[in-house]
Amino acid sequence: MIYHRQLSKCLGFLFFSIVLGSDLAIAQNGVQSSIAKSVTFSCDNSEATIKAKNGPKVVIGQSTIYIGYQQVSSRNKDPRIIRFDNGVKKWCRSDYETTNDDGTGYGLLWDGGSVLYGIFSSTGSQTGNDFRRYANGRWLSSYGSGGGAKISVIARLNPTNGDVYYATFLSAKKANDGKTNSLVVTKLSLNGTNLTVQADSWWTPRRADRNSMTCIDSSPYKYTAIFTGDLTKVTSASAVKCS
Repeated sequence: MIYHRQLSKCLGFLFFSIVLGSDLAIAQNGVQSSIAKSVTFSCDNSEATIKAKNGPKVVIGQSTIYIGYQQVSSRNKDPRIIRFDNGVKKWCRSDYETTNDDGTGYGLLWDGGSVLYGIFSSTGSQTGNDFRRYANGRWLSSYGSGGGAKISVIARLNPTNGDVYYATFLSAKKANDGKTNSLVVTKLSLNGTNLTVQADSWWTPRRADRNSMTCIDSSPYKYTAIFTGDLTKVTSASAVKCS
């Protein structure tokens, strides 16, 4: 009888351990990331319409988040991001950047829970509402000097409603005059609370202290930056053929 109770207890503990281990595996391996060419859609479009465009998206369970842009005038794009649950629109955001900056959304990372990052493009600062209002105190708080070069914006988002918690700009910095130069994100990954960003950076990538690297040969350079989850710091920055 005692043996039977001990065996039941051991089997119960083993079952609990297996279930816990499975939950941990799902949590660790459930991160979805997508970087792709930006596509156009509006908040009025159906999921079928947006899905058919084959743009960047993350799918976890019955929830799908798409990112892209809407052509709001002949010379201006604004970012769009939308979430569907079981094919029903839960929310759509069109208010992140509403200036004359030619902005798009082209990347996502989601763990299926509370961690969601969006990647956006920017070509310069314009009058009005843009990502600067979310970037105070973050690694780069603005586009910087110049204009025309396409850079990236990383934003931490609330997956339940699309609100922006905070954001940082990510750009290259010309070594000769300090003006902003192009940078395009190519991959995102999550390691604990740190966000690793891989990108193609033109002359020249930034060090963790935001200053220009010293590089040889021609750009673009393969660049890697590791951000703290709150986007306030870059703990490590490196680029091929740069120091």
